[in-house]
Amino acid sequence: MSVIVQKFGGTSVANAEKIRGAARRAIEARRQGHQVVVVVSARGHKTDELVELAAEITSRPRPREMDMLLSTGEQESVALMAMAVHELGEEAISLTGAQIGVLTDTTHTKARIVSISTQRMRDLLNAGNIVIAAGFQGVDSDFNITTLGRGGSDTTATALAAALNAELCEIYTDVEGVFTTDPRIVSSARKVDRISYDEMLELASLGAGVMHSRSIEFAKKYRVHLRVRPSFSDGPGTLIAPEPDQSSSIVTGVAFVRNEALVRLIGLPDQPGVMSHLFTALSFAKIPVDMVVQNVAREGIANVSFTVAEEDLPGALQVAETAAEKLGAIEVTHSTGLSKVSVVGHGMLTHTGVAARMFQVLAARGINIQVVTTSEIKISVLIARSQCNDAVNAVHDGFELHRPTASMPEIGVAAKERPLVVGNGGRTALAEDIASQLAGMESIVVSDVYVDTDQSRVTISNLPDDPGIAEEVFTAIAEGGVLVDMIVQNAARDGRATISFTVPFEDVDRSLLLLREVLERYDGSSVTHDRHIGKLCVVGIGLRSHTDVGSRLFRTLADNQINVEMINTSEIKLCVVISAEHAAKALTLSRAEFGLP
Repeated sequence: MSVIVQKFGGTSVANAEKIRGAARRAIEARRQGHQVVVVVSARGHKTDELVELAAEITSRPRPREMDMLLSTGEQESVALMAMAVHELGEEAISLTGAQIGVLTDTTHTKARIVSISTQRMRDLLNAGNIVIAAGFQGVDSDFNITTLGRGGSDTTATALAAALNAELCEIYTDVEGVFTTDPRIVSSARKVDRISYDEMLELASLGAGVMHSRSIEFAKKYRVHLRVRPSFSDGPGTLIAPEPDQSSSIVTGVAFVRNEALVRLIGLPDQPGVMSHLFTALSFAKIPVDMVVQNVAREGIANVSFTVAEEDLPGALQVAETAAEKLGAIEVTHSTGLSKVSVVGHGMLTHTGVAARMFQVLAARGINIQVVTTSEIKISVLIARSQCNDAVNAVHDGFELHRPTASMPEIGVAAKERPLVVGNGGRTALAEDIASQLAGMESIVVSDVYVDTDQSRVTISNLPDDPGIAEEVFTAIAEGGVLVDMIVQNAARDGRATISFTVPFEDVDRSLLLLREVLERYDGSSVTHDRHIGKLCVVGIGLRSHTDVGSRLFRTLADNQINVEMINTSEIKLCVVISAEHAAKALTLSRAEFGLP
């Protein structure tokens, strides 16, 4: 008999009527022949009430006691849900995280799952029960109650679906599904019928609030099919699956992170070991880094920028200033009042002009871009926070995302498809393969490391830092039908900007010709290129939340005197440009570092 996991968030179990509604959905699935596990969150604002109550007692509650307190919210919900199922004529049993068998590490308030023991759940399901499981919580090896942090109930539901090899995990929430962007910001935002794991991972990490990225990590690892559904209607919601809807738009969605801070290390020596030192320090301080950008060095001096949440800025500055002093940087600067706006979509793999279109619509609104970073399916820009809403609306309209099969206005000609790294095997085979490698369910991060030596690098220096510059550059490239891969624009200095990007090796000469007319309009600008580069990429899940991945990669390269020329990051990939002559060696060393064959 197939297993279905259903998760109900706090607003979906806020009162008795809603609890009975959730119970009816579970019973309906049970009567359709499925075994059903229901994961519930604390009711409504219960968690906030408990946090406020703790604050009345002490301004510095110990994390262990906060876990003990906050876990009671889910305990209340599971008991009430089981009672509702009983009243409707079916058997149910409520279980806490410990009773389910969710074993975590000892990091209170943000624990990670080590393992899940499924035998008790399977016995109860086989006996005809609907299992009502407390989300958000587990227990460590010393039987201390732990909580999983933000999005913890989503994580519990997806992890249980993985452990039980469930046919489907349904996430019931107070919205219709996953939208092209936040409908509170863009009134024409449209619900997406189907979205891929990678697209959803990028959107979740970029601030799309429907699901937390940790739950998508589990789904991608174990090929769990997720469906985000409304709790208030019978709408189909959005399916999150391995591959996107092939008939969907080039761009799937627009996401934003409103409160970003930028840290710049200026005048770093361009030599191996610099990034290793910086990333190791950030990892040790457990500071999640978002956009990381290093452009091509000039005259032996490199500048590195990275963004963090504004609340993490004091700690990040302390790390950066200590590192700068040790490494001999000229200065450390920072900026606040920034937002990151991103477009995500698998269509970028095969269509030129996506970057050009994004830069066009921003320039038309007079929105200046401070930093650019990309992956194969994402383009992110850092802009002034005051322009965030305007930028989201402009980009959403520019890609016509209000249309079910939106098509971007054509720029240039069709380009050949970019190679795509995909997972192997089916749902069960993949789960067994990964499970055999796991010390803990959340321990595997890096799934692949690969190198691409079929690209060239182009760098344009000394451009004015004005709206429209990036548009001109990438419109010219797109009109020539060139497919751009990595794009890096570091924070401007002294009013001048530098943009670097990579293109297929056979297109570098055409790219230089296409740029000639652009550069003629800007006195003092210049273009350089490197015909042979190596692009080394670490692929995985949750690279931002696992802060040691970058430090391990950069340490491995530094220990072998391999210098990093460019850096680009996303939720699922960390890419660096190195010398082509070191590419094969870097690949072998990096795969060994992350335990890959």
